[in-house]
This record gives sequence, structure tokens and C-alpha cells, in this order.
Amino acid sequence: MTKFFQVYWTFAANQIKSNFVYKGRFYLFIIRKFLGMFIYYYLWMAIYASSPSGQLGGFTRSEMILYVFLSYTIADIVMIGISSEIGKDVLDGSVAMNLVKPINYRLYLTSKALGVMIYRIIVPSVFIWAGLEIYKVTALGMAVSSPSQIGLALISILLSFFIYVFFDYCFGMLAFVTTYIFGMTIIKNAALNLLTGRLIPISFFPAVVQEIFSFLPFTAMTYVPVMIWMGKYSGTEALLQLGKQAIWVVLLYLLGSLLWKKIEKRLVILGG
Repeated sequence: MTKFFQVYWTFAANQIKSNFVYKGRFYLFIIRKFLGMFIYYYLWMAIYASSPSGQLGGFTRSEMILYVFLSYTIADIVMIGISSEIGKDVLDGSVAMNLVKPINYRLYLTSKALGVMIYRIIVPSVFIWAGLEIYKVTALGMAVSSPSQIGLALISILLSFFIYVFFDYCFGMLAFVTTYIFGMTIIKNAALNLLTGRLIPISFFPAVVQEIFSFLPFTAMTYVPVMIWMGKYSGTEALLQLGKQAIWVVLLYLLGSLLWKKIEKRLVILGG
């Protein structure tokens, strides 16, 4: 077990180091992240300014401020794409070298994604979370998040990470069939912005649509950890949502294994 951890942790650690080495990319990432969050913020503030009730979809204006920053931050942490790397490996033939190495290809990709996740938590997510806690107490007059609430949210974020990575691995298997998946990746990312609740909270949709979404893995990628952190899901409901997330982690992992077995039978390597 120790050897297993040492092998795959190396890929994660190297990914963390590489992100800190390139300072230009580091600063551009920070700027892009804050620009994206404030675009969503001003959009929703304009919507609330034109609303006579002051509450939309079960969210007050203050709660929506928290939702915007939390959803964008958590989505940036957990939605680490690996399908693009699979597509690149297939396109240039380097996937052949990865497959002959004494490592599991999926765990190799997951470890690299974990390194990116840790980097994004350190910079700058942890500071955003701290700032939001201070803001919600001092400016919005809301209660500080309890340790149990934060603990459940962190577990949910970790499960969300594995759900997205295993989903993206399944999506990346299309590269072995179509060879080029850049266009499909753009469509996937646009669809997930809506399906995960990053763009619009799921509670804004009709009840029937919410029921359908509850049986899909997409809300478990972003919406669930945000709602737990905000206290919208607590107690039994929070544990139920964590259980659903755990089930999706297992199901998507098994689906990835099944797809890989089918892909192996028709694998054709280009270049290399």
C-alpha cells in the first residue's frame, strides 16, 4: 500500500510543483478566476435588483452572493478535466507508452488531477473561503459555518472530485473511437455549466426537472457541496446526499472499467 501511494503521489506532487513553477500561468489563473466570479456576481445582482420579492428560487440576495462565489470556487476545484489529456495522448500516439508502463492509466490521470485540485485549493480557494466566512458574518449578518457543516462540505467536495474525474474518464474514452474530441469537449463543458448548477441553481428549475436531476450525477459535482456548505442541506438530508455521491463514484468507476475493456478490443494507436 505504501509503495502504491508513493508511485501515484509522485504524479500529483509533480503536478503541484509544475503549477507553481510557471508564474505567468499562476497569475493569469488568479485573474481569470476572479473575473469569472465577478461576472456571475454582477449578473445575479442585476436580476435581484429587478425582483420585487427579494427572493428567487429559495435564495435571498445575501444567499445568492454566497452561492455565486462558492459554486464558482468549488466547480474550479472539483472539475479537473482529464478527457482532453486522453484525447491528446490518443492523437499523438503517446497513449501507447502510458499503456505499457507498469501503472494504471486511470489512476495515473486521477493522480495528476488530484495534484491540480490540491494546487487550486491552496491558491486561492482557501483565501476565498475565509473571506466569504468573514463577509457573511460581518456584512450579511449570517451565522458562521459550524465545524460539522464545513466537515460534511469538505467530504462532499472530495466525492464531487472523484465523480467528475471518473465521468470525464468515461467521456474521454470517446477519443479512442473518434480520435478527435475537442469539439465535443466544448459542448460538454457548456452543458455541465447548466446541469451542475454552476450557472443557475437547480432550485430555479421546475419541480419535475429537479426530480430528474436528482437521479443524475451532475448535481453531485457542484450543487450538492455548495448547498451543504450553505446549510441548505443539513442533518439527514446532507448524509443522504453524501450517500448518493458515494454511489455515483462507484457506478462511474465501474462504467469506466467496462468501457475500457470494450475499447481495448478495438484499440488502434496513431503515431507514437
